[in-house]
Amino acid sequence: MKFYTILHNYYCGIDLHAKILYVCILDQQGDKVVHQKIGADPQALLRLLEPYIGNIVIGVECMHC
Repeated sequence: MKFYTILHNYYCGIDLHAKILYVCILDQQGDKVVHQKIGADPQALLRLLEPYIGNIVIGVECMHC
């Protein structure tokens, strides 16, 4: 198994809901850069992430009840 060992400038976690997303972006020091609730719309998410593209790792909740 290969482990991911590259550091990035920003880390993003996305909490999924049916109609909204909670997006949190942290810098390398663990400080919050973005903590925002947005509509579950791909364009809204891209607009929010655009300044960080190429320097960010994104983790998304993956759960189905």
